[in-house]
Parts: sequence; structure tokens; C-alpha cells
Amino acid sequence: MLMGGLERATSGRVTSLGQDLSNMSEDALARFRRNHMGVVFQSFHLIPTMTALENVATPLELAGHRDAFDRARDELARVGLASRADHYPSQLSGGEQQRVALARAVAPKPDILLADEPTGNLDSTTGAQIIELLFDLRAAHGATLVLVTHDPAVADRCDRVLHLRDGRIETARGAAA
Repeated sequence: MLMGGLERATSGRVTSLGQDLSNMSEDALARFRRNHMGVVFQSFHLIPTMTALENVATPLELAGHRDAFDRARDELARVGLASRADHYPSQLSGGEQQRVALARAVAPKPDILLADEPTGNLDSTTGAQIIELLFDLRAAHGATLVLVTHDPAVADRCDRVLHLRDGRIETARGAAA
């Protein structure tokens, strides 16, 4: 939440891509997220009155992309949901909803993809499929993936792992801090 500028730090500074998020206005933070970040939440956060296609196209439209619906269709196809584009979230399974959320997050081609427990609301088989898809999409789009997980097997797939306990980094594996 801090890295995405969705919550404010109570002390210190938060920087991302060389920008100090700590001093940005809410509007500036929203523009920064729109231009540089894709976010995948544990609970999907799809707009219930919009179809899968509309959910993916909306952030592209807000960013001024004239080809928003074409790009949204492409991303839904990439996550295996081309045939479900006209379905509303309530008509989709949890795994399908999370795939729509993934498509929405990567469609703007973000520099950073933030994923907060993206499999937390899914069964283990569907969760494993979502993790595979998440890593595939990250590679296809060239984004940096910041992933929060309690699953050691998922963490083992990451280049760098930080362990947090009570808000502090306890241990780290991988690239230098």
C-alpha cells in the first residue's frame, strides 16, 4: 500500500522510480500510479457494474489511450478470457476474476507490477495457475514485480526475497538492498 502510494507513511520517505511519493498530492499520486504501476489485489477490486472488457479498458481510457478496448481485448485473450469479455464479475469464478484483475493491471504496460497476496482468495490449483500467469505476464511486459506472499514456494521463484516481521525487514535473500 505504501509502495503504490495508496497509504501514507507515518515516518520516513517512500521513493519509487526516483520519485518521492511522500510529498505528492493525491492527484499526483494517482497520475504516478496510472503512468507507472499496475496493482493486483487479493480481493480483485473489479467494478461489479462493468463487464470484464470494461474493467480492463477503463484505466486505459482514463490514461487517454484511443485503443483502450483493443488493448483490453488483447490482454483478456492473453489471460485466456477472450470468450468471457462480456461477462460481469458476478458471472465469473474467483480465478477468472483474478485473471481479469491481472489483465487490467498489465494492460497499461506498467514499469512496476504490485501484487498483494494475489492468490489469497483462491483454491490451491487456481492459485498456482494465477502465479504462473503473473510471472508470464511480468516477463512478457518487462515489468518489475513486487509480490507479497506467505507461500514459500512462490517466494522461491523470486529474484529477491525480503521477510517482514512487525513492519521491519528481518532477513533478505537476493540482490543487495
